[in-house]
Amino acid sequence: GTKVVLLRDGFNGTEGVISMPDGSALFTEQDANKLIKVDKNDNISTYLENTNRTVGLAYDHKGRLIGTQSRNPMVGVLAPTRQVLADKFEAQPLVRPNDLVIDRNNGIYFSDPIPNPQAAFREPPPGRKPLLFYIKPSGQLMKLTEEVTAPNGVQLSPDEKTLYATNGTRIMAFDVQPDGSVKNGRTFAMSGGDGLAIDTTGRLYAAVAAVRGIRVFSPQGQDLGTIPSGTPPQSVGFAGPQKKTLYIVGRGALYKTQMIAEGIKSRAK
Repeated sequence: GTKVVLLRDGFNGTEGVISMPDGSALFTEQDANKLIKVDKNDNISTYLENTNRTVGLAYDHKGRLIGTQSRNPMVGVLAPTRQVLADKFEAQPLVRPNDLVIDRNNGIYFSDPIPNPQAAFREPPPGRKPLLFYIKPSGQLMKLTEEVTAPNGVQLSPDEKTLYATNGTRIMAFDVQPDGSVKNGRTFAMSGGDGLAIDTTGRLYAAVAAVRGIRVFSPQGQDLGTIPSGTPPQSVGFAGPQKKTLYIVGRGALYKTQMIAEGIKSRAK
């Protein structure tokens, strides 16, 4: 395989790597409350500050940059104009929105895990379970499922008929319904995982800290091998001029590797 190159380490957290419209990579330096841009020549710059501890990123089809924000928990627009899209469910605040993916209708899938008790996040409302949500194009928030008990990364298949979600020691798949809801939850692969990327052929790329690398799975869930990263990865995403550069971030480090596979050009991740 091609070489995985360390571009920089020492960031104060690294998460949520996606492609910008111009092919640059964008990721969150969540503990510094920043977004970091990496252009095609590996120039690294601060893109946005005061991010409300954004962890996950996506662009909608209006060109708005949307983040799962974890300090004052919400899913909201970061640019060009800040706007709250969802911050409550059944009159209770969200807990710690983590990752998101946006469908072609501008509906937003996101995960809202329950933080570890010792973590410096707000206490979840009594009885709240970890949940996957969908913000309908109308703006209405819909609970999807309680089957994912440890939600983290989320991703859509190229045809957007399958939703993938990491769930502790396995990755789950769901059938997406016309209204954005999901059914037929099942184990896609026995693998841990944090962030998820996908290529045009439907191969799924999971950032797996335990193997210090990116595990690659066929659309049927077969293990196709592992792309090693130096530090335990937290997020993975395609970017670059042809969307053939795989960016890997984790534990304050930023890597890239050139791929033959390419990401889906019509969406950020």
